[in-house]
Amino acid sequence: MSDLKEYLAERCQIVDAALDRFIPSAGTRPATLHKAMRHSVFAGGKRLRPILCLAAAEACGGAVENAISNACATECLHTYSLIHDDLPCMDDDDMRRGVPTCHKVYGEAMALLAGDALQALAFELVAKTPGTPNHTAAAMVLELARTAGSLHLVGGQVADLEGEGKKLPLEDLRFVHEGKTAALLTTSVKLGAMSANASTAQMQALHDFGMATGLAFQIIDDILDVTQTSEKLGKSAGKDVASEKSTYPALMGLDASRAEAHRLTEAANRALDLFGEKGTRLRQLADYLLNRDY
Repeated sequence: MSDLKEYLAERCQIVDAALDRFIPSAGTRPATLHKAMRHSVFAGGKRLRPILCLAAAEACGGAVENAISNACATECLHTYSLIHDDLPCMDDDDMRRGVPTCHKVYGEAMALLAGDALQALAFELVAKTPGTPNHTAAAMVLELARTAGSLHLVGGQVADLEGEGKKLPLEDLRFVHEGKTAALLTTSVKLGAMSANASTAQMQALHDFGMATGLAFQIIDDILDVTQTSEKLGKSAGKDVASEKSTYPALMGLDASRAEAHRLTEAANRALDLFGEKGTRLRQLADYLLNRDY
């Protein structure tokens, strides 16, 4: 595990350095907008999605330098979704990644625009990623666009908002989590693989890995929301209960939820059989996400 910690720290440094290059400096006009973008991007996130993107590229025999713009695109898109989710008209949260949310520092209008700009930057970065014989730059842009739209990321948020105050059937809750969380995590590994000229079989295996890992990740998130403090999580704990949201713990209980997360992680790891030893980092990351405490 110490080896994994070193890997995570090293990859975080690579991703942060690249994001610093890709996002306009805080002094670039309009300065307030770029300060707001940087406030949220560099607030200390785990960089889970870009690291998974890079690990998938490596599993397919690719190079970090060919995947880094795709990796940073996933972080930009993820951060945009967090900025918008935290707005008063959405989940109305004052803290994210251990610091005040973007709208608390820069106001609602500037936060909205910072999210918009990060979303646009995500597509710019994917469009700049070198194509491969199996995957053109246009195909990579299409992959991200489908995930960002009404059928996944935005659609999942809509279903989440509409589900507040209701006891959703487990099938509907799974739809929310697949849209809000699992879809982007899956696209992260697929974009890494595409930059490495992955085969059809490798792409399918990583799709299965991503969906299972993403659902397990969200279940653990739901568990931590009711078992950890705000200080530990870096965001407001107990928000799901306060918002009367359906969650896996609320519907299944803590023990059954943990069991389901374990089952999904085992399925994710089985999906990597095709990669043999080259899938080791991805397996380690799935296990790390399962056993995290924040």
